[in-house]
Amino acid sequence: MATDEKPLEDMKVDELRDVAREEGVRAPSSKNKGELVEAIGEQGGGTPAEDTGSEDTGSEEGDLGAGPDGGEVRTGDKDSKSLKYSQNITSTDEDPERQGRSLVTTHHEVIREWAEARGGSPATVPNSEYDGRPGRLRIRFQDSTGQLVDISWEDWFRTFDERRLNFIYQEDHTDGRPSTFFQLENPDTDGQGA
Repeated sequence: MATDEKPLEDMKVDELRDVAREEGVRAPSSKNKGELVEAIGEQGGGTPAEDTGSEDTGSEEGDLGAGPDGGEVRTGDKDSKSLKYSQNITSTDEDPERQGRSLVTTHHEVIREWAEARGGSPATVPNSEYDGRPGRLRIRFQDSTGQLVDISWEDWFRTFDERRLNFIYQEDHTDGRPSTFFQLENPDTDGQGA
């Protein structure tokens, strides 16, 4: 894919990752949209990196993987109606059955790719920490209002898994526009637990 067909800033994260791989940018799956645009720009259309025979296998900088539940929904005594009627997504290769469909996952890479495709990054609510761990989990979008504290995806997912949360979200609105709707639910409590 030639980068001059479409400005880098207008590309989706998946498109940018493809261009980054073609340009030889290291560990493109670990970078968010801004980092990809910058890395591709710095590469300046250079030749792909030399093949050393090793492949990025999901290490600290690569694909975050499925997480401890393999993307499967966590269930409990307090499952919500939202959870019951959402399509379970267990892989980055799965698509919604239809536009506007409610989706649910625990798959780390699915969540990160969804967030980063919308300019999102992991965050928490200030002063909500507990025992040195992140408090209420959020995703900061470029147009987010209110104060949030940025955290790493590693800390975000550690907390997400410790609290047995499900990520309920929407890929697109029914009219096809990308959606930033998401909520975090714990199937063992009445509240969101996030």
